[in-house]
Amino acid sequence: MAELPLYSGLEHFRVTGPAPFVAHVEIHRPTKLNAFHEAMWLELGRAFRQLSVDPDVRAVVLSGAGDRAFTTGLDVQAASQGDTLSGGGAADGARRAAHIRRHIVEFQESVGAVEKCEKPVICVMHGISYGLAIDLSCCADVRICAKDTRFAVKEVDIGLAADIGTLARLPKAVGSTSWVKDVCLSAREFGADEALAVGFISQVHESKPAALDAALKLAGLIASKSPVAVQGTKELLNHGRDHSVEQSLRYTAIWNSAALQSDDMQAALLSGLKKTKPRFEKL
Repeated sequence: MAELPLYSGLEHFRVTGPAPFVAHVEIHRPTKLNAFHEAMWLELGRAFRQLSVDPDVRAVVLSGAGDRAFTTGLDVQAASQGDTLSGGGAADGARRAAHIRRHIVEFQESVGAVEKCEKPVICVMHGISYGLAIDLSCCADVRICAKDTRFAVKEVDIGLAADIGTLARLPKAVGSTSWVKDVCLSAREFGADEALAVGFISQVHESKPAALDAALKLAGLIASKSPVAVQGTKELLNHGRDHSVEQSLRYTAIWNSAALQSDDMQAALLSGLKKTKPRFEKL
């Protein structure tokens, strides 16, 4: 797969174009099991903010390099060597708290860029998928995994409450508050079958290559659709998740009052009548 030139400057991620209008983002620190340090999450945020507005991208697949892990989460050794937990050496509690809060918000916004990306994001997990793996995958639109995937909301084991998004997003991604509290309070490991049973993931495949192949095929299918329709659908689904039915219907009416003026609907209808493949302009 050819590397996309616009993203060639990234140090910790590889972004390739395996199919028309599809970007494959690969976490690329396999020697450290794709564990994240600060430079990585900042780079992740920049990459997904660019993908969000890239007219040559209509769907994104996110995976991790190597055979052993999607990501083991935070690089605890790197984090312990920084000055974040000390509050930047500030003299009093309020100033230390301000320093730590800004650091957390920066981290949250970097990972949240995956969710805010206008394009659908399909996350493919395998092997060890701990901590930040849950934060990242909760931000994705579709979650697929290999049968060897081992999940855990690991934060209580390192003395903190998960603060990058899992505790806010995971309860909305599955239907059981009891199960969410079970895995978050205990930090216990759970596997692909359990994740599928509670609805955290939608597909389980025999291996990482099989899971990645399924994700790329799904991304290619999505990318063949009208980008106006696809991006609008993602926006409205996310809005519906966080608002009442009445609020969402009102927002949908406002959104589609603009989106329905696109040429894409006519192109799709005509292609159906002519039995041809529609061509949609870049967005």
